[in-house]
Amino acid sequence: MAAVRVNGTARWARSPLRRDRLVRMVPLPTTTPFTFWYLVGLFVTTLVIRVVDPAIAAHLLAWSSTSAQNIAHHPGRSLVASALWLADPHWLAYAFLFAVALAPLERRVGSRWTFAIFASGHVVASLATELPVLWAVRQHLLPRSDGHLIDVGVSYGLFATAGALLCVLRGPWRWTALAAAELGIVLVYLADGPGGTDASVTALGHLLALHLGLLGWLPWLRRRGLVGTLRPATPSWLRTAARAVVLSQRRAAAWSRGSGDPGAPRAAVLSGRP
Repeated sequence: MAAVRVNGTARWARSPLRRDRLVRMVPLPTTTPFTFWYLVGLFVTTLVIRVVDPAIAAHLLAWSSTSAQNIAHHPGRSLVASALWLADPHWLAYAFLFAVALAPLERRVGSRWTFAIFASGHVVASLATELPVLWAVRQHLLPRSDGHLIDVGVSYGLFATAGALLCVLRGPWRWTALAAAELGIVLVYLADGPGGTDASVTALGHLLALHLGLLGWLPWLRRRGLVGTLRPATPSWLRTAARAVVLSQRRAAAWSRGSGDPGAPRAAVLSGRP
């Protein structure tokens, strides 16, 4: 009973630490103002799209889109306005992504540099994907409708900041997160309908933005001494599983040693003691 009370007390003592970690993940205006206020702005624009007439919503998105034709005639307006809307109404999903990718980077490099990394991904990926579409449309290699595709959202900037954050992660975590991000790009491409111009442009933009953040901002992060400085906290379930694996290995080794000695006490073998 005493052991149970001690274990129970230990678990109770760790729970506030878990809550503190969760609280620190939440973007706040005092610690991560860029992330926080950007999410507030996206929440407002998402509400606008949901409450206005569908025809007005479609006009707003077409006016803001970084489509090939808008890039050709109104590049500044489209590059800025397209980042004020979400490509879909799932604001909570983006809030989670901002909390795990944008906010941790902002805590380390500051709001202005986080904005610079985000903007670089948004601008470079938009121009690198839409200018070839514009050229192909003018050369009659693609239909004219492809020059007016709706292209709004924050995913390019988000992938750029995620790529920069990968540089801050320590080695094993970096490569695992990179594989997960690239897998996510592939899954989004497959969900959007592979082969279409819209899906291909989006997937290419995601890849460009991710590797721009990872490779383009790596020298700057290295000069600041930030590369490999972040080690995420290991989830409790993963620590428990690791301890169980280690314990099972020790018991298996003890059993093999005990089975080779007929006189070895069975209790010692089961307890894991040699």
